[in-house]
Amino acid sequence: MKTELKAKFLQHLLGKKKENEGFTLIELLVVIIIIGILSAIALPSFLNQANKGKQSEAKQYTGSMNRAQQAYLLENGDFTSTMDKLGLGIRTQTENYAYAINGGTTLVANNGISLKGTLKSYKGVVVKSIVLSTSEATTLAVLCQSDTVGDRSAEVASYGTAGTTVAATGTTPLQPGCSTGFSELTSK
Repeated sequence: MKTELKAKFLQHLLGKKKENEGFTLIELLVVIIIIGILSAIALPSFLNQANKGKQSEAKQYTGSMNRAQQAYLLENGDFTSTMDKLGLGIRTQTENYAYAINGGTTLVANNGISLKGTLKSYKGVVVKSIVLSTSEATTLAVLCQSDTVGDRSAEVASYGTAGTTVAATGTTPLQPGCSTGFSELTSK
């Protein structure tokens, strides 16, 4: 009798496993829908992070161009309009950006122009400014980011023109600004 009880118990367990095998179609559909919703929420976030990484190249290069322009002005008395003279080893074009310099003796715009429709452009503006009350010359720089993606414009700064004297009133030098369509990047 003991063996008969064991056999019936094993048959019961084996029969039960066959009933609970696999998932129903509804369960599979629910899982697929949940995965789809989570993907739709997370995917834009992941793509945005990739673009931020690509944009950091232009921020870094344009900021380096600003600092190199300030050093070049100190050594040579004016700004340069060629990348080679900056001595940075930056290529004028990469996969995502083209780099160019516009300006003259007192104002220069260092441009990182987006080549992709999903990336923002960057502009560095360096100004040679004279404080009128002390006749002290100084350089000031600003880094600007385009307000929209795919903005390929690279116009010179919004105030002053290349080759004119940029002077300040009072005791503070004139601060450089961003062109229309660009916003100043601040340190965090």
